[in-house]
Amino acid sequence: MYERALLAVWLLTLVLFQSAESCELRPVLAQVPKRLPAGYVISEGMEELTLKGCAVKPVAFTSSDPDFAVNTDGTIITVRGLVITTKRFSVLVQDDSGLDWRVDIILSCKDEASQKSSSVAHKRIKRRWRPLPFSFIENDSPPFPKDLEMISSDSSVNYTVYYVISGQGVTTDPVGLFLLDKKSGMLKVTRAVDREQYPQFNLIVRVYDLSGREVDDFLPMTVIVEDKNDNAPEFVGGRLFSVEEQCRAGTLIGQVNVTDKDLANTTHTLIRFTLLNATEMFFIERFTGRLTAKTNSLDREAQDKVYVNIEIRDMGGDPTGLFNRGTIVITLTDINDNPPTFKEKLYKANVMENQENVLVTRIPVEDKDLVNTPNWNALFEVTKGNESGQFRMETDPKTNEGLLYVIKGLDFEKTPVVNLEITARNAVPLVGADPAWLSVPLELSVGDEDEGPEFNPGILYLKVKENIPNGTVIGTYKALDPETKNSNGIKYYKVTDPGNWITVVESTGELKTANTIDRESPLVHQEKYNITIRAVDESKKEGKGMVIIMIEDENDNMPVIPGNDLVICNKGDVLSSVMVEAVDPDKRPFSTPFIFKFGAEHDGKWKLKDKTDSSVVLEEAVPLPNGLYSVPLLVKDLQGFGEEQTMNVRVCSCEREENGVGICEARSASTSLGSLGILALVLSSLLLLLLCLLLIFICSTKRDKLYISDDTGTGGMLLKSNTEAPGEEVKEGALPIIPGTDVMDGSHQNGAMVSKNVTSAAGNIGQHFLQGGSVYNTTTQDFGTDKYYTSGRYDNNLYGNTRFQKFSNMSALDSWNANGRYLERKLAYFGEDEEGRYADDLLKTYGNEGAGSIAGSVGCCSNLGEPESLEFLNTLGPKFRPLADVCYTTNKSGN
Repeated sequence: MYERALLAVWLLTLVLFQSAESCELRPVLAQVPKRLPAGYVISEGMEELTLKGCAVKPVAFTSSDPDFAVNTDGTIITVRGLVITTKRFSVLVQDDSGLDWRVDIILSCKDEASQKSSSVAHKRIKRRWRPLPFSFIENDSPPFPKDLEMISSDSSVNYTVYYVISGQGVTTDPVGLFLLDKKSGMLKVTRAVDREQYPQFNLIVRVYDLSGREVDDFLPMTVIVEDKNDNAPEFVGGRLFSVEEQCRAGTLIGQVNVTDKDLANTTHTLIRFTLLNATEMFFIERFTGRLTAKTNSLDREAQDKVYVNIEIRDMGGDPTGLFNRGTIVITLTDINDNPPTFKEKLYKANVMENQENVLVTRIPVEDKDLVNTPNWNALFEVTKGNESGQFRMETDPKTNEGLLYVIKGLDFEKTPVVNLEITARNAVPLVGADPAWLSVPLELSVGDEDEGPEFNPGILYLKVKENIPNGTVIGTYKALDPETKNSNGIKYYKVTDPGNWITVVESTGELKTANTIDRESPLVHQEKYNITIRAVDESKKEGKGMVIIMIEDENDNMPVIPGNDLVICNKGDVLSSVMVEAVDPDKRPFSTPFIFKFGAEHDGKWKLKDKTDSSVVLEEAVPLPNGLYSVPLLVKDLQGFGEEQTMNVRVCSCEREENGVGICEARSASTSLGSLGILALVLSSLLLLLLCLLLIFICSTKRDKLYISDDTGTGGMLLKSNTEAPGEEVKEGALPIIPGTDVMDGSHQNGAMVSKNVTSAAGNIGQHFLQGGSVYNTTTQDFGTDKYYTSGRYDNNLYGNTRFQKFSNMSALDSWNANGRYLERKLAYFGEDEEGRYADDLLKTYGNEGAGSIAGSVGCCSNLGEPESLEFLNTLGPKFRPLADVCYTTNKSGN
């Protein structure tokens, strides 16, 4: 294992040694112009940097001179502009095996190339083109064209060649900028070029022999336009800035932005900022353009806008650099650093006494802050002299003045001069080193005027006993003249006196009773009675005052039991009771506690218990039957003032209890109705009876024929009757029902009587209609699936004979329901008849003409009526009893 490791190390060393022996690196010589701009590419002879001919590959390049940089392909470029005669430095090349190789680079000026070539060994390896990367200065001065560089190919040694150039500036815009001498390979520029428009040009050079065959690969070539400081810096962006006044020093105001069209990152675009004025207020950083406050005493009130002149110069501010000057505007924003100030040290104003809600004066102020802002808007307050709330301050929004109002009238006799203090503030807090609001005194003189009399006191309280005799003087209420302080010539009049209890002596103001003063009157509230007095002086000036009479109570009311009717619920053997309560409008000691006793007529059936101040319980002494009892009861107040009162006590049966109180039976409730309730019940019953009689009278007196129709298409005639009493045929009772004969059914439709034939079980059936006491009999017709034969006659008999023979089994037609079913079938058959010849003979249904009674119509007995609607017949009088019996019997037989 150890021997194998030694063998591997030896082989690796051998390979590396052989590679090193085969790789011979020599110094690189390059001719360059005397002036090298930044970015100039040194391309001649740089193939040595790629270690061509060596077995290893380079992976990194490092220049020993910071003015030059090496690209990854081995190309050397200038980092900044240089002026050289000769230049020597080395490039460290690191290969992929980790070894470092050093290549010496020697640059010489074109004028000294011949001298350097004899002393420097230079070997060209596989180079076919020998042009150097070149450049020219923008906006160069004429004459034109000017030679730029000679382009040469190694193929010119073996061939007679000519060169062709194409690309930007030759065949594309700007066309014609470059010319190439085909034979010599000299490249020329025909006119000046602006680098800011065309920073470089990319060209293609080809070489051909005389036969037109391309004898070498084409050469991509870049022509760099060198920058010239021909553009002055310019301002860009906004130049309006703002900062708050009184801000701290160093506060950032903004950034001044500029631009320069020359080549970036060169001295041509290195700009310096300089303030030309306002240097004591602001500061600008020389190479960044950041603008800041230099002091903390910026005052908007002294200068709200500052115009600052700034110079911007390239070449780092060198005097030879190009420059521009501009002005920026810095606005100082307002803060509330100035309080409102008064223009005067003392304000004076006048106002007449007794005036209210009037403007007294205007108080102007000055504020240096920005107008119509919260920093300027003033708020005023009366800080002294307004303890009674007689003044109000407002602000005029247009002028910012303080407005002083009197909201309560002033009295000249009391205060002829009022001293006030007015303080002015702003809507926002005051800022600054020593913020304080300012105040000013105001002297207000009150003017005198002739005033009406004034009562003193304004409200007079008098204590008076109720029921005192009329004409009694209860007091005197006088008014004084505010100017003379006396009552001479003043007259007094009563303004309000709801009960007309008091009179006022016109000349003296004495108050006398005119009517009985009653403490229990509804005009008295909380034992007080108010009157208003008017005083008028000789100049007709008026003044008003109020007198409040406090009424003292007397024992002028006896206890009274409200409501003399009481109800006791009888619970059987248990003794029942009821609460008796009395009231007395007087107050103690003229009212409660009351004394309850039985009167002289007491029969011993009752007793009193559970007395309170105002009530007592009346209880049965023995169980009493239901009925009405009179109980004499004597009630007196604490002073023994009272009288005997009779109580009407009704004893009734107890149905249930609610909250421990017995409730009497419902039927006994009628006993509690008063005389008016009973009268109302009687009158309503009589009115209902009259309506029933009126409907019966109207239905019974109609004689005209009425036709009715029903849904089945049947028809018939109805007769009116004005018979007001039963006929002779019904005086002896209900009509007998005889098989085979016609009887009255008892049903009617709005006064029209309809008779129906009742048949026996033999099967005879018939039908006819009453018409003036005669019978009209129908003829034989087919209906349904059965055939009936009938014969009849028209005569003046009340009961006509009709036979109706049927050829089918009719044994089941022995009841009214069966007859009804067959009758309906027959009527339906008649309704379907095409000729309609039986249309006038069929029964018609028509509307109810009655209203207002229980029956709704006299036609109560019709087969169309409901059986339960006959109950109203029981309410009719004896005069209609036969008719009721007929209806009831017929209805019973039909059911």
